[in-house]
Amino acid sequence: MAKHLKRNICFLVVNIFFILFFCSLAYASLTIEDEKKLGSEFYDKMEKSNIIYHNSRVDEYIGKIGRQIVATIPDSPFVYRFFVINSPAINAFATPGGYVYVNMGLITLAENESQLAGVLAHETAHVSARHIADIVDKSTKINIASLAAILAGAFLGGDMTAAVASFSLATATSLNLKYSREHEEEADRLGLTYLIKAGYDGNAMLDFLRIMRQYEFYSSNVPSYFLTHPGTDERIRYLDALLQSRYSGGGSKTMSGQFKRIQTILLFEKKNFSENAKVFETALAKNNADLDSLYGLAVSQDKLGLTALSLENFQKALRLAPDDTDVLRDLGILYLKSGHPREAMQCLRKAAELDVNDGIAMSYLGKSYEAEGNYLSAIQIYKQLAAKNPTDPEVFYSLAFAYGKTNNEGDSHYNFGIYFKKKDKRSSALFHFKEALKHFPPDSAQAKDIANQMKPPGSPDNENELKPQEPKRRSRGDRGL
Repeated sequence: MAKHLKRNICFLVVNIFFILFFCSLAYASLTIEDEKKLGSEFYDKMEKSNIIYHNSRVDEYIGKIGRQIVATIPDSPFVYRFFVINSPAINAFATPGGYVYVNMGLITLAENESQLAGVLAHETAHVSARHIADIVDKSTKINIASLAAILAGAFLGGDMTAAVASFSLATATSLNLKYSREHEEEADRLGLTYLIKAGYDGNAMLDFLRIMRQYEFYSSNVPSYFLTHPGTDERIRYLDALLQSRYSGGGSKTMSGQFKRIQTILLFEKKNFSENAKVFETALAKNNADLDSLYGLAVSQDKLGLTALSLENFQKALRLAPDDTDVLRDLGILYLKSGHPREAMQCLRKAAELDVNDGIAMSYLGKSYEAEGNYLSAIQIYKQLAAKNPTDPEVFYSLAFAYGKTNNEGDSHYNFGIYFKKKDKRSSALFHFKEALKHFPPDSAQAKDIANQMKPPGSPDNENELKPQEPKRRSRGDRGL
C-alpha cells in the first residue's frame, strides 16, 4: 500500500510540474529552447521521484546504443540522452529536448539488441521531428492544464492511472491527445533510416511490433507502449512496405554482444528469484550452453539458498567463459560465503585484473585476504579502493578493522574517524580522531591532518573535508601484495 502511495505521489509531482510549466507557456508555440527546458525539467522531476533506474553497466549499454543511433542524425539541435525507467510495464517514450526513456519491462521483452535499438530509434525520431511541439501548436484551443495532464498520462501510460484521475473525468475522456498517424509514420520512417544507418537489422522494428502484438494476445493486457503509439496494425503494414522497398538486408542483430547479460541484470532487479530461476531454466532447456542463462540461474539459486546447485552452474558457466568478469566475481563471492577463501581469491583476483573498475570484486578480494588472516594484503586492497572512491565510508571501516588486526592503532582509529565522519556521526568521529592523535608526534604531518579532519564543516583550511588522505606513516609490515 505504501509503495503504491509513494509511486502515485511521485507521478502527481510530475503532473503538477506539467501544469506549472505549460501554464507559463500559455498559448505560445514551443521553441527549440522551450523544448530543451521542458525536457530538462521533466527529467529532473523524474530523477527526484526515483523513477529512473541507475546501474552503471546498464546506463552505459543503453547510452552506447543511443549514441550509435544519434550519430546518424544530421545537424540536430538537441543533445540526446537515454534512460531506463524502473518499471515492468512495456513502455518507451521521448520528451522534447532529446530525452529518451525505455522501461525495464520493454528491454526484457525484446529478443535482441537490434529490436531495442529500433525502439530507441523510433523515439529519437519523435524528438528530431519535434512532434510534441507540433501537437502543442495544433492544440491552442485546449486548456493548458488539461493538455499537461493528458501529455503526462500519455507518456507514462497505465502507471499514471491514480495521478490522471486527479483531473476531471470530463477532461480525461474528451481529450485524446496522442501522436497522430502522420507522426507515427514519420517516426517509423525516420527511425528505420537511423536504425539501418547505424548498422542494425532493419527488420528489427517490424519484428518487435509483432512480438508486442503476440504479448497482448497471450497476456490479455494492452502494453503501455501501445497507449502512446496508436494504429499498430497500420504501422506493421507501413514498416513492412518500407522494408520491402528500401532495405536489402545485411544489418546486425547486435553491435555490443551484451544484450542478454543486460536483460539478466534487469531480471535480478525484480527480486523474485524463484520466478527468475524458472525463466533461466526454460532458456537452458532449449540451449544448455547458454552462458547468460547459466549465470542468471546460478545467481538466482544462490539467492534462494541453493548453494550446491549454484556452485555447479557457476562452474559450468566459468568453463564456457573463463574470462567472464561477472561469473568470476560472483563465483568468488559465493566461494567466500561458503567458507572457501582461497578459491575465492583466485576468482576475485582474476576478476579485478580483468576489470580494474570492479569495486565489488576488489572489496571481496580484500575480505578474502582477511578470511585467510592476511591483513596486510587486505589493507593494500582497501587503500586502492579508498583512492578510487574516497566518498565510500565502508572502505574506511574495512581499513580501520584491518589496521586494528595488525595492531596499528593509530591508523585504525584514524580510519574509524573518517568512517564515522562520512556517516555524519561527529561525536564518534571525534573520539577516534583524538585516540589517533595519541599515536603520532604532535608536530607530525599526520597529527596536523587529523586536527584538520576534526574541524567543523566549512572551517577555514579544512581542505580534506570531503576527500581525506590516509596518514603518510607506513607501518613496518605495510608492504605490497
